[in-house]
Parts: sequence; C-alpha cells; structure tokens
Amino acid sequence: MNSICINGKFVKEDEPVLLASNRGYRYGDGLFETMKVLDGRILLESYHFDRLFAGLELLRFSLPQQFSVKLLTAKILELCEKNKCTSLARVRLSISRGNGGLYDGDNRITYIIECWPLSNTVNEINSNGLIVGTFPVARKSCDKFSEIKSASCLPYVMAAQFAKENKWNDCILLNTEEKIADTTIANVFLIKDGVISTPAAGQGCIMGVMRRHLLNVLPQAGYGINEAAISVSDLLQADEVFLTNAVRGVQWVQQFETKTYSSIVTAEIYSRFVKTIFY
Repeated sequence: MNSICINGKFVKEDEPVLLASNRGYRYGDGLFETMKVLDGRILLESYHFDRLFAGLELLRFSLPQQFSVKLLTAKILELCEKNKCTSLARVRLSISRGNGGLYDGDNRITYIIECWPLSNTVNEINSNGLIVGTFPVARKSCDKFSEIKSASCLPYVMAAQFAKENKWNDCILLNTEEKIADTTIANVFLIKDGVISTPAAGQGCIMGVMRRHLLNVLPQAGYGINEAAISVSDLLQADEVFLTNAVRGVQWVQQFETKTYSSIVTAEIYSRFVKTIFY
C-alpha cells in the first residue's frame, strides 16, 4: 500500500489524516500543485514553487520558518522513493489553512503530499487527437484568484463531469467576458497563420508551468507569440489547437465543436521544446 506525507510525517494512504473542521475541506481554503517527477527530479521545479509561494502569499498564509522549497522537495522525493515511483511519477502537493470557522480558525498550515506511478505514454505526444467542447454553465472570474490552483475548484469538477457525459476528452471554460480561460486540466493554445496564441494573464486562466515554459522558449526560437483575449470564434478559425500541462506536456486537439485540426506545428513544438525536458 502506498504512503502519503502529511506535515512531514509518512503514513499509509488509507489512514485518516484530517479533521472535519479542516478549512481546506470546509471552504476550499488552500491550493495545490501537480508535479511530474522523472528520474528523481521535479520537472520545471522552480516554476512550480514560484507559483506555489506566490499563491500562498496571495492567500495570506502564515508560513512557518521551516516551510521551504528545500523541505518540500526533499519530502516529495522521499515519498516517491517509498512508493517506488522515483523514475516517473505524478505528485500532488495540497496545502490548506488549519481548522475552524471563517473567523476563528487556528491558522496553522497543513500540507499533504501524494504520488502515483505514471505510464511512459505521458512522455509522448498523443497519437489520437483530443475531442473537446465548451462548458455552458460556469464562467471564470478574471481576477488574481483565478490564476492559482485553488482547492476551491467546483467549476472544473462540473466541467469535467460535463465532458464525461458528452464523451469528450476535456472541456473548455469561458470567463465572464465569454472569452476562453482554460480547460479542466490544461492551458489552451491555438495556431493561426504561423502565430501561436494563448489566453493572456487576466483572462481567467491558471498560470500553468508548461505554459510559462513555452512562452519563454518559443519566442527565443523565432515563433510568433500572442497573449490575448481569445474567443470561441478564434478557436474555430485556428489551424491547430493544443493543450498544455505539467504532466502531459503538450496534447493536440483534433476536434472542437464542428472544426477539425491538424497537428504539424504542434508536433514540432512538442519535439523541440517538451520532449527535450521529458528525456
């Protein structure tokens, strides 16, 4: 049986570890990071921890002095070792703010690390393109809280349920301006006439680490990049569409609504800028 790590202590995954008054459970008062471990290293590690600690600052967490990147990295890799998945693993680091009510919580940080082995197929671009649609119900706000991986993620949960009901691979969420924010588990990119576009900061999208990686390396390689407000109409007029996240890297979309896409440039981007960090 796998182990988990709670506040630095390793316990079996089926042991109870939280109180009913935990604020992450009660209110979604917390955030999380999903990371990929490959051959004993956390991929895009600095980007993950930059986002994590920026989110904790935004949420006004009081952090103990010993709570550091060094501590978390050591605990993550130790847990992967215990669960025999150091060679290739998905890691979830969840952080919540203590126990109690909205005004009388104890404010003590709680962190939990989980990890699971991954198949080598996550290091490859998908051979079959994804089929995606749009979630018609919820709209993401365009504020700073929409950019973090919040523990309060009901719109994503319901969008994933909607995707399952429609037999889609993923579901796009729109913001309050009816523009594209992101999907249930990924950032959205489109390619039109050689220019690569993605929803800009302030459009309700999570600031994904693979998104950040590509926005750093693609301009240096001569690709045209456009961070902007993107509509459903823009997506329907695109030549290619792909999704990015920390575990899968890049996945190409074959169909959105009635539009089908090719994957020529997407495959090139994967080969040059994602595969190189996966191997």
